[in-house]
Amino acid sequence: MRPVNEERRATLITFDTNEKVFHLTNQKISYLFQVEESDILAHIYFGKKIQKYHHHKKYPRRDRGFSGNVPLNDDRSYSKDTLPQEYSGHGGMDYRLPSIMIRRENGSNLLDLRYEKHQIQKGKLTLDGLPQAYVKEENEAETLIVTLKDRQEDIYVDLAYTIYRDRAIITRSVKVRNESESSIMLEKAASFQIDFTNSGRFDEVIALPGAHVKERQLSRQTISDGIKSFESRRGTSSHQMNSFIVLTNKYTTEFVGEAIGIHLVYSGNHSFEIEKDQINQVRLVGGINAYNFSWELQPSDHFQTPEVILTYSDQGLNGMSQVTHQLLQERVARGTHQYQQRPILVNNWEATYFDFTSKKIEAIVDEAKTLGIEMFVLDDGWFGKRDSDQSSLGDWFEYQEKLTRGLKGIADYVHQKGLKFGLWIEPEMISIDSKLYRTHPEFMMQEPNRVPAASRSQHVLDFTQKEVRMAIEKQLRQLLDSIEIDYIKWDMNRSLSDVYSASLGKQNQGEVMHRYVLGLYEMMGNLTKAYPHILWEGCSGGGGRFDAGILHYMPQSWTSDNTDAVERINIQYGTSLGYPISAMTAHVSAVPNHQTGRITRLKTRSDVAMGGVFGYELDLTKLSADEKVAVKTQVDFYKQIRQTVQYGDFYRLKNPFEQNIASWEFVSKDQNEVLLFLSRRLANAQPDFHEVCLVGLVPEKLYKNQKTGDIYSGSELMTVGIYFPDFYGDFQTELIHFISIDKGEEVNESND
Repeated sequence: MRPVNEERRATLITFDTNEKVFHLTNQKISYLFQVEESDILAHIYFGKKIQKYHHHKKYPRRDRGFSGNVPLNDDRSYSKDTLPQEYSGHGGMDYRLPSIMIRRENGSNLLDLRYEKHQIQKGKLTLDGLPQAYVKEENEAETLIVTLKDRQEDIYVDLAYTIYRDRAIITRSVKVRNESESSIMLEKAASFQIDFTNSGRFDEVIALPGAHVKERQLSRQTISDGIKSFESRRGTSSHQMNSFIVLTNKYTTEFVGEAIGIHLVYSGNHSFEIEKDQINQVRLVGGINAYNFSWELQPSDHFQTPEVILTYSDQGLNGMSQVTHQLLQERVARGTHQYQQRPILVNNWEATYFDFTSKKIEAIVDEAKTLGIEMFVLDDGWFGKRDSDQSSLGDWFEYQEKLTRGLKGIADYVHQKGLKFGLWIEPEMISIDSKLYRTHPEFMMQEPNRVPAASRSQHVLDFTQKEVRMAIEKQLRQLLDSIEIDYIKWDMNRSLSDVYSASLGKQNQGEVMHRYVLGLYEMMGNLTKAYPHILWEGCSGGGGRFDAGILHYMPQSWTSDNTDAVERINIQYGTSLGYPISAMTAHVSAVPNHQTGRITRLKTRSDVAMGGVFGYELDLTKLSADEKVAVKTQVDFYKQIRQTVQYGDFYRLKNPFEQNIASWEFVSKDQNEVLLFLSRRLANAQPDFHEVCLVGLVPEKLYKNQKTGDIYSGSELMTVGIYFPDFYGDFQTELIHFISIDKGEEVNESND
């Protein structure tokens, strides 16, 4: 191991034994909490780094009516009902949202958690069976584990905090241990809690609600009295409410002010609950949704919650996003393709749907080769006897009657043309009309003797059962071992329902949703590890499972089934709040658009799609000669800018949720290349002249517009700015590409 200098050996976590204060700090942030009276763990501060804490912020004491005493403490001015805490149980006179709920054999749900002990260690814990952020070197982070214990029984809660040395990041997770002599039922186990005494500091919350083909719409709300919940109950992180939120305040913009981004690294039911209490304090509790959840803990058993990533920024939402993007790219995503430039692909779905032959596919591949596209992806319809969405899910063998040259023949043809070959699968689903169902009807998730609900004419496999997972994994391994496949798109086209597993007892049915996700992670982990050369892409009817948990196994996901360029601007803008561009796939489709019927220019569709991992979702054989020339130009251009788009610094400049225009920007890590996206949605007869200032450039450098030849200093672009084009017509866009030049080149051009 290479030597580490003394400065980097500096401890990140300290505990003041006199004041009983924990301080997690690096050069960017501080997180403070303490062991208060009666051994209650109380929150003090999370935010910008403080050099030294002198222990002067003592929570005020005040006797408040109906805020009762701490058990075994008669001080009427000290109450759990108002004290800011790190992790709260139910009972003990705290009537706010609890982080944990249990049920004992006698029916009681009281849990009074008190500080027991702590330990500090180098590096980071490994959460078995769950995705998480990680470290590459032990010295990269430190971890604090604080153990709380119920004051009456041997029920323990281990709170894990990790702080990275060079990132404005805290991760948190919780382990619940039952060391008592009786079983308990866990009815809620949040991954974290954070309490803020000053509601004005964080008085707004940003969430990413949506729907199928309308994912991650940016919603900014005032935190008002009472309880607000952002959650999914669908068995996945869902189209309807993403598992990422931001705490902020009304003065925070993209560039100024405080923000805390919160990622739950989990792909199932989740909830973020926010409560503003009777004295305007704010509590946030987040983790697995308590809806339809319970988990039996026998003596000596434990339960591990998913991890939460907390990102702090005092430089606005862009600052928060950039720190988050870097962590997700560098310490959540893994594998061969983690930093690789992603190939430009064409997917046949919107070109052919289920109606294709080997000859039709080969014609598309021929065009792809001519246009410089790098990968062909065969979508739904290649397996079983799949001619519609009515059959064959679960039968992961090729449909020989449809593919006259066979699946291997198509893969070989694609590779002979010099392209990579990709394939669509949906491993978690089963059709009634399938060989798998006829052989193993018990594999389907359903309550015995009750007809289950169908969605898209399909049902869910019971991934809580190892036998089911092994059967599907065996089929997929046979497929991947027999055909050279470079890319897999892993889809899931419905939410869970009829949540019941025949493999579990009646008292354990509340475990099904979480066990399903654990089973999914196990299979994803097995396959991505066994086939590391494959680029795996997540999908759930588009962006229905676009979360940090999936990113741990698959470095990119299909952002939305909606390929309409106008609506994609909002979808991609909202997604960028919490997720890196390298994770967002974006394709050019045909017009009128399949989802909206809207007609937009090919240039508009391309400009928007170049805001992500670029590709095409149309029939290349139906393009006109002029369109083919345009596509070839687009492909060549994206190859030039691909590194900057996928791995540069991303900035949101103009918010399409607030106005008729939108703008974002990519800057290469060396600040020598800049790509500026501009758009206007609707035209009017007397348009405003919009302008934009760029960010993230070197003030002294000169930047040349590659289309016009105009030269600007970085300071000009960042302070004076430039005008939007005088667009004519609806749905107009422009991409402006700047490259830095030396000052001698400017002099030469001036002389010319």
